[in-house]
Amino acid sequence: MKYATLAIHGGVRAQQDVKGVNVPIELSTTFAQPSLSQPQKFEYARGNNPTRAYVESLMAELEHAKYGVAVSSGMAATTLAFGILEQGDTVLLNSNVYGGTYRYVSNLFKRHGIAYHMVRDFNSLRKEDLKDVRALFIETPSNPLLEVYDIAHLAELAHQTDTLLIVDNTFMTSYFQRPLELGADVVVYSATKYYGGHSDVIAGFVLTNNDALNEQFRFLQNTYGGILSPFDSYLIARGIKTMPLRLEASQNNALALAKMLEKSDAVDAIHYPGLASHPQHELQTKQASGYGAVFSILLSEKYDLDSFLDHLQIFDLAVSLGGVESLVCRPATMTHESYDPALQKEIGIDQRLIRFAVGVEDIEDLKADITQALEESRK
Repeated sequence: MKYATLAIHGGVRAQQDVKGVNVPIELSTTFAQPSLSQPQKFEYARGNNPTRAYVESLMAELEHAKYGVAVSSGMAATTLAFGILEQGDTVLLNSNVYGGTYRYVSNLFKRHGIAYHMVRDFNSLRKEDLKDVRALFIETPSNPLLEVYDIAHLAELAHQTDTLLIVDNTFMTSYFQRPLELGADVVVYSATKYYGGHSDVIAGFVLTNNDALNEQFRFLQNTYGGILSPFDSYLIARGIKTMPLRLEASQNNALALAKMLEKSDAVDAIHYPGLASHPQHELQTKQASGYGAVFSILLSEKYDLDSFLDHLQIFDLAVSLGGVESLVCRPATMTHESYDPALQKEIGIDQRLIRFAVGVEDIEDLKADITQALEESRK
């Protein structure tokens, strides 16, 4: 089946007498067993639950993965992936990684004797740079500078040195990009974003084709206990049904706005891989089927940033992304505040950098909203 059809009809359902068009929400915390000699797949809901098992299988099908593990948030997914690391391991991360991920590695890795290094340009890595490195962790496109990294190239390098490649694919989803098919070992998601799609559920997923890794993830999921609840599993499954439609609409809007702003004197720089001017536009076109619906701009000093944000009427000032509504935020103080100011400056997370997460509203209304806010904020 094609993606849009699989999003509605995919997944493995638990056996039931009545088959509704929607998967039922199973709220039981424990399940009766026929006898001691007949253990069942579902015993205790922390270990397994029919609704969660369904959405895990659906996510895996969409990703072309063997295994999917559902947890309570995107950070829980990242934590689960990092849970396989051991004392003495070293991890390389792209420099402008999500602030929550940076907060985790910069504060908690040292407690477990794990080292990390932020890499400014992953695409220039060589085999010798991966000596004694246990894992590479990348977001591509990255958050918030929308840098694109060559997944296939990095996978080839990593596998020459027994290094794991972990990809946070939140911005793209499996609809636009499937890192496992490009050689990645693990994919993580904040499914809060596009998979949920309505800003009403927090969820995360870890996906892999590796049997041994999956066993470790399952053990950690059950041991940590940060599972996705039955109701939240249902909400993710429901959101997936319309995700292809929402992603196409959001991406079309984002591209139109990015092209408009690229020509504006209000913008000193714009970061969106859908633009031909983006330095990795060709790479993004090669390894993905789309560009996503997030972009960021560096607002010109000719405009008052606070006034611009205050005058936006449709774009809500809020963190997160991937919902049907359009949002705007300042990464330096809202999503990447865990970065030291000096590190922000070094990386390029400027105080005047604004990130747009574009929704599915009418494009003419979105254009008009940004235009009037710029007019009101011109110094």
